[in-house]
Amino acid sequence: MLERPRQFAQLPRVLPEEVAVALTYNGSTQAVMMATPADLEDFAYGFSLTEGIATADDIASITVQPTPLGIDLQIWLHDPAEARLTLRRRSMAGPVGCGLCGIDSLEQAVRVPAPVPPSTLTMTGADIARAVAAMAARQPLRDLTNATHAAAFWTPAAGLVALREDVGRHNALDKLAGALCRKGLRDGAVVLTSRVSIDMVQKAAALGAPVLIAVSAPTVAAVAMADAAGITLVALARGERFEVFCHPARITAEVPDGA
Repeated sequence: MLERPRQFAQLPRVLPEEVAVALTYNGSTQAVMMATPADLEDFAYGFSLTEGIATADDIASITVQPTPLGIDLQIWLHDPAEARLTLRRRSMAGPVGCGLCGIDSLEQAVRVPAPVPPSTLTMTGADIARAVAAMAARQPLRDLTNATHAAAFWTPAAGLVALREDVGRHNALDKLAGALCRKGLRDGAVVLTSRVSIDMVQKAAALGAPVLIAVSAPTVAAVAMADAAGITLVALARGERFEVFCHPARITAEVPDGA
Protein backbone atom coordinates (compact mmCIF):
# COMPACT_ATOMS: atom_id res chain seq x y z
CA MET A 1 0.00 0.00 0.00
CA LEU A 2 1.37 3.39 -0.99
CA GLU A 3 1.62 5.99 1.71
CA ARG A 4 0.58 9.50 0.90
CA PRO A 5 3.28 12.09 1.50
CA ARG A 6 2.75 14.08 4.65
CA GLN A 7 1.34 17.54 4.17
CA PHE A 8 2.71 20.57 6.02
CA ALA A 9 0.87 23.83 6.41
CA GLN A 10 2.37 27.24 6.94
CA LEU A 11 0.51 28.86 9.79
CA PRO A 12 1.10 32.24 11.46
CA ARG A 13 2.76 32.11 14.85
CA VAL A 14 2.99 35.02 17.25
CA LEU A 15 6.09 34.94 19.42
CA PRO A 16 6.74 37.03 22.55
CA GLU A 17 9.32 39.79 22.49
CA GLU A 18 12.38 39.51 24.71
CA VAL A 19 14.67 42.51 24.95
CA ALA A 20 17.47 43.71 27.21
CA VAL A 21 16.10 46.16 29.77
CA ALA A 22 18.64 48.12 31.81
CA LEU A 23 17.59 49.53 35.18
CA THR A 24 19.66 52.65 35.66
CA TYR A 25 19.53 54.59 38.92
CA ASN A 26 20.76 58.18 39.00
CA GLY A 27 22.93 57.50 35.96
CA SER A 28 24.42 54.15 37.09
CA THR A 29 23.13 50.86 35.67
CA GLN A 30 22.34 48.38 38.46
CA ALA A 31 20.84 45.50 36.49
CA VAL A 32 20.13 44.32 32.96
CA MET A 33 17.21 41.92 32.64
CA MET A 34 15.78 40.16 29.61
CA ALA A 35 12.11 41.09 29.64
CA THR A 36 8.96 41.68 27.64
CA PRO A 37 8.90 45.38 26.65
CA ALA A 38 5.53 46.21 28.18
CA ASP A 39 4.45 47.84 31.47
CA LEU A 40 8.02 49.08 31.89
CA GLU A 41 7.23 51.86 34.37
CA ASP A 42 5.54 49.25 36.55
CA PHE A 43 8.68 47.14 36.14
CA ALA A 44 10.88 50.01 37.32
CA TYR A 45 8.72 50.69 40.38
CA GLY A 46 8.32 47.01 41.24
CA PHE A 47 11.98 46.03 40.79
CA SER A 48 13.00 48.98 42.95
CA LEU A 49 10.57 47.94 45.68
CA THR A 50 11.17 44.17 45.69
CA GLU A 51 14.96 44.55 45.56
CA GLY A 52 14.95 46.92 48.52
CA ILE A 53 16.34 49.83 46.51
CA ALA A 54 13.50 52.33 46.72
CA THR A 55 9.83 52.78 47.44
CA ALA A 56 7.46 54.60 45.15
CA ASP A 57 7.92 57.76 47.23
CA ASP A 58 11.71 57.55 46.76
CA ILE A 59 11.42 57.73 42.98
CA ALA A 60 11.52 61.22 41.49
CA SER A 61 11.06 60.26 37.83
CA ILE A 62 11.29 57.40 35.33
CA THR A 63 12.17 57.73 31.66
CA VAL A 64 11.81 54.81 29.23
CA GLN A 65 14.65 55.34 26.77
CA PRO A 66 14.85 53.06 23.71
CA THR A 67 18.40 52.32 22.50
CA PRO A 68 19.78 50.32 19.54
CA LEU A 69 20.53 47.41 21.92
CA GLY A 70 17.43 47.46 24.09
CA ILE A 71 15.68 49.75 26.57
CA ASP A 72 17.20 51.85 29.31
CA LEU A 73 14.88 52.51 32.26
CA GLN A 74 16.35 55.71 33.66
CA ILE A 75 15.20 55.93 37.27
CA TRP A 76 16.02 59.04 39.28
CA LEU A 77 15.85 58.79 43.06
CA HIS A 78 15.53 61.43 45.70
CA ASP A 79 18.78 61.92 47.61
CA PRO A 80 18.01 59.84 50.75
CA ALA A 81 17.39 56.69 48.66
CA GLU A 82 20.76 56.70 46.90
CA ALA A 83 22.49 54.99 49.83
CA ARG A 84 20.36 51.86 49.33
CA LEU A 85 21.93 51.21 45.95
CA THR A 86 25.09 49.77 47.50
CA LEU A 87 23.08 47.25 49.53
CA ARG A 88 21.74 45.44 46.48
CA ARG A 89 24.50 45.71 43.90
CA ARG A 90 24.03 43.72 40.72
CA SER A 91 26.74 43.37 38.10
CA MET A 92 25.50 40.70 35.69
CA ALA A 93 22.82 40.51 33.03
CA GLY A 94 19.86 38.48 34.23
CA PRO A 95 18.27 35.85 31.97
CA VAL A 96 14.50 35.62 32.15
CA GLY A 97 14.53 32.63 34.51
CA CYS A 98 16.95 34.16 37.02
CA GLY A 99 15.91 36.14 40.06
CA LEU A 100 19.23 36.30 41.90
CA CYS A 101 21.72 37.01 39.12
CA GLY A 102 24.58 39.28 40.10
CA ILE A 103 23.91 39.33 43.84
CA ASP A 104 27.36 39.43 45.42
CA SER A 105 26.86 37.78 48.81
CA LEU A 106 25.15 34.72 50.26
CA GLU A 107 23.52 36.93 52.88
CA GLN A 108 21.69 38.90 50.20
CA ALA A 109 20.58 35.76 48.36
CA VAL A 110 18.89 34.20 51.40
CA ARG A 111 17.92 37.36 53.25
CA VAL A 112 14.80 36.92 55.38
CA PRO A 113 12.32 39.71 54.65
CA ALA A 114 10.48 41.60 57.33
CA PRO A 115 7.17 39.95 58.26
CA VAL A 116 4.20 41.10 56.22
CA PRO A 117 1.92 43.63 57.96
CA PRO A 118 -1.00 42.33 60.05
CA SER A 119 -3.98 41.40 57.90
CA THR A 120 -7.54 40.25 58.45
CA LEU A 121 -7.67 38.66 54.98
CA THR A 122 -9.21 35.19 54.82
CA MET A 123 -9.98 33.03 51.81
CA THR A 124 -12.04 29.91 51.23
CA GLY A 125 -11.20 27.07 48.90
CA ALA A 126 -13.72 28.50 46.45
CA ASP A 127 -11.93 31.85 46.62
CA ILE A 128 -8.65 30.19 45.70
CA ALA A 129 -10.26 28.44 42.75
CA ARG A 130 -11.84 31.71 41.60
CA ALA A 131 -8.54 33.56 41.87
CA VAL A 132 -6.69 31.00 39.76
CA ALA A 133 -9.50 30.85 37.20
CA ALA A 134 -9.63 34.64 36.93
CA MET A 135 -5.89 34.75 36.28
CA ALA A 136 -6.14 32.04 33.61
CA ALA A 137 -8.89 33.96 31.81
CA ARG A 138 -7.00 37.28 31.66
CA GLN A 139 -3.68 36.48 29.96
CA PRO A 140 -3.88 37.87 26.41
CA LEU A 141 -0.14 37.57 25.75
CA ARG A 142 -0.15 33.94 26.88
CA ASP A 143 -3.14 33.27 24.65
CA LEU A 144 -1.23 34.69 21.66
CA THR A 145 2.16 33.13 22.31
CA ASN A 146 1.79 30.28 24.81
CA ALA A 147 5.17 31.39 26.16
CA THR A 148 4.70 33.84 29.03
CA HIS A 149 4.15 33.90 32.78
CA ALA A 150 1.66 35.97 34.73
CA ALA A 151 1.37 37.41 38.22
CA ALA A 152 -2.01 38.62 39.46
CA PHE A 153 -3.55 40.24 42.53
CA TRP A 154 -6.93 39.06 43.79
CA THR A 155 -9.17 39.95 46.71
CA PRO A 156 -12.47 38.36 47.81
CA ALA A 157 -14.21 41.74 47.62
CA ALA A 158 -12.90 43.05 44.28
CA GLY A 159 -11.85 39.90 42.43
CA LEU A 160 -8.95 40.28 40.00
CA VAL A 161 -7.48 43.73 40.69
CA ALA A 162 -4.38 43.64 38.46
CA LEU A 163 -2.40 41.27 36.26
CA ARG A 164 0.94 41.57 34.50
CA GLU A 165 2.61 39.23 31.99
CA ASP A 166 6.23 38.70 30.95
CA VAL A 167 8.50 36.06 29.48
CA GLY A 168 10.13 35.91 32.92
CA ARG A 169 8.23 34.94 36.06
CA HIS A 170 10.27 37.31 38.23
CA ASN A 171 9.66 40.16 35.82
CA ALA A 172 5.91 39.51 35.83
CA LEU A 173 5.86 39.68 39.63
CA ASP A 174 7.96 42.86 39.65
CA LYS A 175 5.59 44.48 37.16
CA LEU A 176 2.63 43.51 39.33
CA ALA A 177 4.38 44.87 42.43
CA GLY A 178 4.97 48.15 40.64
CA ALA A 179 1.35 48.44 39.59
CA LEU A 180 0.15 47.73 43.12
CA CYS A 181 2.57 49.99 44.98
CA ARG A 182 1.58 52.89 42.75
CA LYS A 183 -2.04 52.28 43.83
CA GLY A 184 -1.17 51.64 47.47
CA LEU A 185 -2.56 48.08 47.40
CA ARG A 186 -1.17 45.10 49.32
CA ASP A 187 -3.91 43.35 51.37
CA GLY A 188 -4.80 40.54 48.98
CA ALA A 189 -3.49 37.40 47.34
CA VAL A 190 -0.67 37.31 44.81
CA VAL A 191 -1.38 34.56 42.27
CA LEU A 192 1.37 33.07 40.10
CA THR A 193 1.47 30.83 37.04
CA SER A 194 4.91 29.56 38.05
CA ARG A 195 6.67 27.52 40.70
CA VAL A 196 7.54 29.30 43.93
CA SER A 197 11.23 29.83 44.60
CA ILE A 198 12.80 31.71 47.50
CA ASP A 199 13.16 34.94 45.53
CA MET A 200 9.49 34.94 44.54
CA VAL A 201 8.59 34.79 48.23
CA GLN A 202 11.01 37.64 48.96
CA LYS A 203 9.32 39.77 46.32
CA ALA A 204 5.82 38.97 47.60
CA ALA A 205 6.95 39.82 51.14
CA ALA A 206 8.40 43.15 49.98
CA LEU A 207 5.00 43.90 48.48
CA GLY A 208 3.37 43.04 51.83
CA ALA A 209 0.95 40.44 50.45
CA PRO A 210 -0.32 38.08 53.18
CA VAL A 211 -1.28 35.25 50.77
CA LEU A 212 0.71 33.75 47.89
CA ILE A 213 -0.99 31.28 45.55
CA ALA A 214 0.75 29.34 42.77
CA VAL A 215 -0.33 26.72 40.29
CA SER A 216 2.98 24.87 40.65
CA ALA A 217 5.01 23.62 43.61
CA PRO A 218 7.28 25.55 45.99
CA THR A 219 10.85 24.71 46.94
CA VAL A 220 11.81 23.76 50.48
CA ALA A 221 13.57 27.10 50.93
CA ALA A 222 10.53 28.99 49.64
CA VAL A 223 8.27 27.33 52.23
CA ALA A 224 10.70 28.21 55.02
CA MET A 225 10.93 31.79 53.78
CA ALA A 226 7.14 32.19 53.55
CA ASP A 227 6.75 30.77 57.05
CA ALA A 228 9.30 33.23 58.45
CA ALA A 229 7.64 36.15 56.65
CA GLY A 230 4.14 35.26 57.88
CA ILE A 231 2.83 34.53 54.38
CA THR A 232 0.15 31.92 53.78
CA LEU A 233 1.61 29.84 50.96
CA VAL A 234 -0.87 27.95 48.78
CA ALA A 235 0.53 25.95 45.88
CA LEU A 236 -0.41 23.24 43.38
CA ALA A 237 -3.69 25.13 43.02
CA ARG A 238 -5.59 23.38 40.22
CA GLY A 239 -9.33 23.82 40.16
CA GLU A 240 -10.77 22.85 43.55
CA ARG A 241 -7.53 21.16 44.65
CA PHE A 242 -4.67 22.93 46.40
CA GLU A 243 -2.15 22.48 49.20
CA VAL A 244 -1.43 24.90 52.04
CA PHE A 245 2.20 24.84 53.14
CA CYS A 246 2.29 27.39 55.97
CA HIS A 247 0.10 29.78 57.94
CA PRO A 248 -3.16 27.93 57.15
CA ALA A 249 -5.31 30.06 59.49
CA ARG A 250 -6.12 32.47 56.64
CA ILE A 251 -7.78 29.63 54.69
CA THR A 252 -11.25 29.07 56.15
CA ALA A 253 -13.91 26.43 55.64
CA GLU A 254 -16.76 26.99 53.22
CA VAL A 255 -19.94 28.37 54.74
CA PRO A 256 -22.96 26.26 53.64
CA ASP A 257 -25.85 28.10 52.01
CA GLY A 258 -28.47 29.07 54.56
CA ALA A 259 -26.12 28.56 57.52
